[in-house]
Amino acid sequence: MEHVIDIQGLVKWYGSVQALRGVDLKVQRGELLGFLGPNGAGKTTTIRCLLDQIRPQAGSIRVLGLDPQKNPVLVQRQIGYLPGELSLEGTLKVSQLFRYLIQLRGNRTDKAYLKELTRRLELDTSRKIKNLSSGNKQKVGVVQALMHQPTLLILDEPTAGLDPLMQQEVYRLLREAQSRGATVFFSSHILGEVETLADRVAIIRQGVIVEEATPDQLTEMAMRQVHVSFMDPVDLDPLRALPGVHVLAESDGLSAQLRVEGEMDALIKSLAGFPVKDLQTASHSLEDIFLKYYEREEEEA
Repeated sequence: MEHVIDIQGLVKWYGSVQALRGVDLKVQRGELLGFLGPNGAGKTTTIRCLLDQIRPQAGSIRVLGLDPQKNPVLVQRQIGYLPGELSLEGTLKVSQLFRYLIQLRGNRTDKAYLKELTRRLELDTSRKIKNLSSGNKQKVGVVQALMHQPTLLILDEPTAGLDPLMQQEVYRLLREAQSRGATVFFSSHILGEVETLADRVAIIRQGVIVEEATPDQLTEMAMRQVHVSFMDPVDLDPLRALPGVHVLAESDGLSAQLRVEGEMDALIKSLAGFPVKDLQTASHSLEDIFLKYYEREEEEA
């Protein structure tokens, strides 16, 4: 089985609204794929079709070599799923929820591994779910997806609400799952997360996959805001001549606000010849990449 996920021509309507317009996507065995797109692009609809939670009007889906519409139980048995809107029974203690899930999965969970997960995520299993913070509820969601060591992980915004330290721990857990042979399919809005985790990314827009690329290729599409101040007035023309660099504002040659598209290498090398006093950069975002990609797509059209 070369492809763990194989989607071809997927179409989904909600009444008069077409959410998916012919999605084609393949995910290889052992791959860690980031599934990206703005809100309303079709990410969650695609995921729900994969799990047979909803059914498309057209197209074909193969998950782990199986048709999820014909073999939903067999497919879902091999999947660890974290929904974007996690709903848990608040009156249960965390330990009771995990015990219920172990029984539901036929007692196939390694309890030592479950204990390790809760320790590493610093999750208190004696507390009732309704008394947990949103971050701790997210940890419960991560643990329930990983605890049975599934063949395929499908995660919708896996680190939402987690602090930076816990985000890093989740990244380590997902890489470890991949090293054991699991395939990881996750959606995210955090570019740094995609750069850290993904082997490959797929961007969906208006119900169609519009780009498949590596994280490095995605970063090349990014835009950064750069503020530079100088010890003495300078001529900014050499900076204006650099490819991908736009001078947005300046103050008598003593400072400049720049927008940089793609790599920073040319700008950094050029600034080495200036009396730089201070340099500040604003982190790029997926929104910047989406906007740049869509602008490019419209120009080509």
